[in-house]
Amino acid sequence: MTAARASFDDLVRPHQSALLAHCYRMTGSLPDAEDALQDALLRAWRSLDSFEGRSSLRTWLFTIATNSCRRLVEQRSRRVLPVDFGPPSDPHGPRGPVLEESTWVTPFAGAVEEASPPAKYESKESVELAFVAALQLLPSRQRAVLLLRDVLGFSALETAGALDGSVASVNSALQRARGAIAEHTPKQSQQQALRSLGDAEGKSLVNRLLGAWERRDVDGLVELLAEDVELSMPPEATWFRGRTDVAEFLREVPLAKSMCWRGVPVKANGQLAFALWLDSGGGWQPHSINVLTVADGCVSGFAAFRSPPLFDAFGLPARPEFA
Repeated sequence: MTAARASFDDLVRPHQSALLAHCYRMTGSLPDAEDALQDALLRAWRSLDSFEGRSSLRTWLFTIATNSCRRLVEQRSRRVLPVDFGPPSDPHGPRGPVLEESTWVTPFAGAVEEASPPAKYESKESVELAFVAALQLLPSRQRAVLLLRDVLGFSALETAGALDGSVASVNSALQRARGAIAEHTPKQSQQQALRSLGDAEGKSLVNRLLGAWERRDVDGLVELLAEDVELSMPPEATWFRGRTDVAEFLREVPLAKSMCWRGVPVKANGQLAFALWLDSGGGWQPHSINVLTVADGCVSGFAAFRSPPLFDAFGLPARPEFA
């Protein structure tokens, strides 16, 4: 490694995890975020000599990353969650299609840095599934404006400079973006809900749900769910709403007697979550990263991301040894 490259890496390293989280918010996908970040770092490396220090290094790096993300999202289809894709399914009816991975918002496994003091959102709030999914409904410029202003704490002037616009146009875009986000996100964030629940009770809730899943105890599991719980399973478009339909599906499919499960709690999107492995006769195989939404002490959302490659991103073994 050259001295110049080593110096560049030293400059970027303190910002790298925050840059990855920013790219995830912009793209709704951890793989896309990693691609956008690599593009941004390459562009920053190539243009380092032109950085004149008129803005902070942080502002410069996030400007480059934002525009790398915008180029990427404008070339690809908008990512969604199954609940935004179509209506809920009948547990007695046919399952929905399995769609390409590029259709869906994916979970986030990275660390989240503390928010800047002017920011409107807590750092963990800004990677919650509902918030990230709502961001994907915005045009890329509105998305960028909201993230730069309300998550990263950029001034209106800095944001205008980053996006080659005027302060007036940035303020207008911000108002439209805030209105759309408020319309598509719950009034209570998961960080507020988890603080109300408390750390000990949150851990207990995950462990009780996971234990019921491993025992295939549908009745015990359903007791932990809200009446209007929503269960989704990307990359399938199928999803279910309500305890009755969710219980019927669980009893007939994933928690049928032939299934053998093991799992561990994980951290994802600043929310309660756990990973599951399935042994259907050929040894333990990675199955899903399951991100939970809680409300009033119950699980109100259960997003089972069935993508084995995610296990590597979460630092989990593909074939663990379970007793």
